Amino acid sequence: MGCDRNCGLIAGAVIGAVLAVFGGILMPVGDMLIEKTVKKEAVLEEGTIAFKSWVKTGTEVYRQVWIFDVQNPEEVAVNSSKIKVKQRGPYTYRVRYLAKENITQDSETHTVSFLQPNGAIFEPSLSVGTENDTFTVLNLAVAYHNTADGVYKVFNGKDDISKVVIIDTHKGKKHLSYWPSYCDMINGTDGASFPPFIEKTRVLQFFSADICRSFYAVFGAEINLKGIPVYRFILPSLAFASPLQIPDNHCFCTEKIISKNCTLYGVLDIGKCKGGKPVYISLPHFLHASPEIAEPVEGLSPNEEEHSTYLDVEPITGFTLQFAKRLQINILVKPGKSIGALKGLKQNYMVPVLWLNETGTIGDEKAEMFRNQVTGKIELLGLVEMILISVGAVMFTAFMISYCACRLKSVK
Repeated sequence: MGCDRNCGLIAGAVIGAVLAVFGGILMPVGDMLIEKTVKKEAVLEEGTIAFKSWVKTGTEVYRQVWIFDVQNPEEVAVNSSKIKVKQRGPYTYRVRYLAKENITQDSETHTVSFLQPNGAIFEPSLSVGTENDTFTVLNLAVAYHNTADGVYKVFNGKDDISKVVIIDTHKGKKHLSYWPSYCDMINGTDGASFPPFIEKTRVLQFFSADICRSFYAVFGAEINLKGIPVYRFILPSLAFASPLQIPDNHCFCTEKIISKNCTLYGVLDIGKCKGGKPVYISLPHFLHASPEIAEPVEGLSPNEEEHSTYLDVEPITGFTLQFAKRLQINILVKPGKSIGALKGLKQNYMVPVLWLNETGTIGDEKAEMFRNQVTGKIELLGLVEMILISVGAVMFTAFMISYCACRLKSVK
């Protein structure tokens, strides 16, 4: 009977050890299976999860516009007074609701080319007024045309998953003609997704065609989005730094007077991208800009929560599940003797015209699908691994203690 009991205790300990070892083995094996599956499904080719989501995101994307209505145009023109502005908005449009067109795979270069139609539908229920509202602003033509944004060619990841969705060319060019030297590089993706297996130390590069430049984002925080763990990457203030702070920004400083020989920060010149017009971009309300830039303007109230840009990216797949891209359009105005409205000006103005907030969040239905097909399975695998290791360790320890106790008791 003693043998039966001791043998049972030893068997229990062995089973516990086997369970713990199996759980330990399952961890690297499971990680390998996850990595293999993600690499397969992240490739941009017919039949993959990534391709289906990439062709048409299915995420509602909205572009909100706030107009800076000038309250004292006569005072400014005659007395060169401070510009008093009043923010009016939002005026909301639904964008990016159209599927990609003319999709063509190139097996030799492992790229896929496409057209992305740019459609915009006005959403009255999400707006403060109508498209017929009037404002007092600089004479700047602003439109949302139903045209395609040129031909994109991106890597499909078939040969190298670390390059998937990274832009190879835009409008047939690897280098935009607007800027000299390395400043004309198109870096990264379009921001809708990134190569998978993202770590917190990675810097995410994304290209924005409407302002003809690439930006970068750095890790900010971990958050939970509709039950899905995501990494929030934020656009740092240094993205709008002066060339003294970030030498790479030298090509966005071509105007030496108002920038005080490129020592001020917070605005970037994109005039060469806009047909030579004195157009500058910044964060809304001149967030993180030199105080001197906003000093001639009254009515601004920058704050980090409302005016910063971020991307919420699921780290395993690299899919962007939520984002907010916020930028302000400004016009540089100088005194001009040949223009009547500018004769009375005695100083330069960086005049805010409008700011944009383009946002998108994964829908409830797609979030549920994502949880079921991706994060849910990964969490279940991790749970099984931990249960096997924990139960196995407890069984092994308990049965071995019981066995040792029985052996000591029998010796006495």
